[in-house]
Amino acid sequence: MMAQQENGRLSSEDTVSVMTLGSQFDEESSFGSDSEINGFTSSRQTDKYGFIGGAQKYSTESAQEVPLEVLRHREAKWLDMLNHWDKWISKRFKKVRLRCQKGIPPSLRGRAWLYLSGGKVKREQNSGKFKELDSMDGDPKWVDVIERDLHRQFPFHEMFVSRGGHGQQDLFRVLKAYTLYRPDEGYCQAQAPIAAVLLMHMPAEDAFWGLVQICEKYLPGYYSAGLEAIQLDGEILNALLKRVSPPAYRHLEKHKIEPILYMTEWFMCAFSRTLPWSSVLRVWDMFLCDGVKIIFRVGLVLLKSMLGSREKLKACPGQYETMELLRALEPHYMQEGFLVHQVLELPISSRDVEREHRVQLKRWRKIHGELSYKSPPRMHGAHAIMSAEPHTRQDLRQKPTIIVQYPLPSDTQSEFARVKKRSTIRKAPNPTVDIPNPYALSADPKPAALNNQTQETASSNQSNHPPPSLQGPTNGGGAGGRGARGRDGEPTSQGDAEDPGGQSGAEASGGGDPWRSRSD
Repeated sequence: MMAQQENGRLSSEDTVSVMTLGSQFDEESSFGSDSEINGFTSSRQTDKYGFIGGAQKYSTESAQEVPLEVLRHREAKWLDMLNHWDKWISKRFKKVRLRCQKGIPPSLRGRAWLYLSGGKVKREQNSGKFKELDSMDGDPKWVDVIERDLHRQFPFHEMFVSRGGHGQQDLFRVLKAYTLYRPDEGYCQAQAPIAAVLLMHMPAEDAFWGLVQICEKYLPGYYSAGLEAIQLDGEILNALLKRVSPPAYRHLEKHKIEPILYMTEWFMCAFSRTLPWSSVLRVWDMFLCDGVKIIFRVGLVLLKSMLGSREKLKACPGQYETMELLRALEPHYMQEGFLVHQVLELPISSRDVEREHRVQLKRWRKIHGELSYKSPPRMHGAHAIMSAEPHTRQDLRQKPTIIVQYPLPSDTQSEFARVKKRSTIRKAPNPTVDIPNPYALSADPKPAALNNQTQETASSNQSNHPPPSLQGPTNGGGAGGRGARGRDGEPTSQGDAEDPGGQSGAEASGGGDPWRSRSD
């Protein structure tokens, strides 16, 4: 069985494949794609994660909803952390961990994953490397295997649903570039879902460096020939299970069920093909922050939940029934709320994993000899990676890809005008520009600008020639009162009205902070 799993040679029975038909439709379009052949029309609806169907599509039963106000508040906190990432990681990492455990805001998840994994520093220190690899021809041996695997990766997600679409093209680019970056390791089929998850949240170059960090720092040796590292971690999982859930451990030992039979896809794909999508994202938030101990915890929670009591073991008296049970996990145990809570409560630390790793490695050497593949040491999370890899502040600087400049009207003298009234500072109302219609009809009303000009002219004439009843000592006071109404008495909605650019007055003047206003 192990021989079938080496470097992209997993048997087709272990993958989810959607059969497609050769048709006259353009491969770049979504018409005639996998989704429509399987019953989805062009008017299909996607869920909040981009899935149009399948077991990982969003459901209210498997996910937790975060109130919008809480989400905006978390976004503001994450923006501050990303702007001062080195200080937060070195001095306040416990707070970073806590915020990862609560869940990274969806709008910032891709950027946060890149910073947590160290992919941001890696990309800056290897500027132009991905472009160079992308322009090269890949090894035909790996290119052929990669192309055959593309349509198997999340076939019900809108990004990868179309054969030859942009999602599959980027996935091919990332995987081909990795085979050129690490020719000694090549390609393993389990790398494809890892790269696909990253591509759902970031561009191809960022996804490539994220994949590099996961393969080299988080899961070293997992995708090398022989799969010795995953077998070793299977023994570690079995030893930890003996401590966490003795009934489950004894049951698996009794029926001689090796860990490699049920945990290979769990660990190599980081549960991306096992859990509901909301749970996958929460697990990855914690995994990229704290390292492989989160993967071990998830596996232990699932095993304990499915096989941890006598009543549950009655349903699987033999090896076959047990394997079927582990292939079809109960949805309740995979729900976001239950799973995350159990993972955080499980007392398994990085030290426990490393201690057991030394024990199992010593045992492996006695039975099998030295490992044939010397993988680099495993890094347990973002703090360890940042401490081990030297970086500069420039490496962590955020570089916006889209910069929008709002032109200011040439006749505006200042952005703010300070008006002293009741010891407060008020914003001056923004002038509105009303462009006359060149094709106006005689019955149409005159533009507001002309009306205002006419009114101002009339007001000026009245102030220059006041009526006899207002002449005398009260003349100045009357004019002053009328002038105040003309300025401050102007409708306040004018300052809040939309400008020609589509922004409100507060936003156009820079006074309206969207993060602050929403969080408050």
